[in-house]
Amino acid sequence: MFKNLANYLFLTTLISGTLISISSNSWLGAWIGLEINLLSFIPLMIDTNNLLSTEASLKYFLTQALASAIFLFSSILFILQLNLFSMFMINSNFITLVILSSLLLKSGAAPFHFWFPGVMEGLNWWNNLILMTWQKIAPLMLCSYCLNFNFIFNIIILSIIIGSLGGLNQTSLRKLMAFSSINHLGWMLAAMIYSENLWLSYFIIYTYLSFTLIFIFNLFKFFHLNQLFSFFNQSPMVKFSLFISLLSLGGLPPFLGFLPKWMVIQSMSSINSIFMLIIMVTFTLITLFFYMRLTYSAFMLSYLETNWNYGNLTISKNLNWTLMFNFFSSMSLTLISLIYLFM
Repeated sequence: MFKNLANYLFLTTLISGTLISISSNSWLGAWIGLEINLLSFIPLMIDTNNLLSTEASLKYFLTQALASAIFLFSSILFILQLNLFSMFMINSNFITLVILSSLLLKSGAAPFHFWFPGVMEGLNWWNNLILMTWQKIAPLMLCSYCLNFNFIFNIIILSIIIGSLGGLNQTSLRKLMAFSSINHLGWMLAAMIYSENLWLSYFIIYTYLSFTLIFIFNLFKFFHLNQLFSFFNQSPMVKFSLFISLLSLGGLPPFLGFLPKWMVIQSMSSINSIFMLIIMVTFTLITLFFYMRLTYSAFMLSYLETNWNYGNLTISKNLNWTLMFNFFSSMSLTLISLIYLFM
């Protein structure tokens, strides 16, 4: 995964920063953990062979530094408001909204998502996986401590709408995964409203499905859609395996990705959030549409061979691993859904 052994040190401190944030009992301790996490991820992002990674790391640093400054400032205001209420007549709801906004900016939720697709475009696949999964744990966990329901409802709707519509005209797989991540983030925030266990379950399944996809993308060095189409004439089995994972991530039944959405739909129905649920399901169908469009084109149309050279030796050596990951991604819903039904 890493050519430089020093990166394993940064990966350790990256994990430590997240653990410090989620285990801290004060906002200042959480801020320290977020800063350790940020400063550990920047060296992991920089790749001397990719000039775009330097630009992406600078964008990420500036955005996260801004969010951290807002978070620290609002946390200090919150402490002053509690201890010196007569001197600082500040509405606590306003401070909570500022704290939430800074955390949502860190996680890349809409409308604070402006930095996320650009940063994703400049990174390699393994760094993208860290950015899409691990880097969201600490901000989302801190968000669950200070939820403002009216504000979060608006964020959920915006994230799902922008995540769905933003991916429609994308030809870059990294930007496609970025907008898909924004869409899934809206579902995670909706799950967070109901219970902490629900959003954690959604996050774990989303992480697993993202790993299976990024494993294939990194294995065969896929970055754009035209690479997929020209490659699949040579390896139909990998094509079948990849698109099972894509449809599972989109939430098509009976694949595994439908299970967390099913749980969120059931939970939101139990608290009578029908209007928001209709918006969520409708715009998630748009996300599923561009996955289905991609799948249909790859399966039903025949493409001319191009000069892309992937090497049949690499395919034969790694095909078993790829198919194993995708088999579990697609088929494990049958057992899990039966267990969930009879609980």
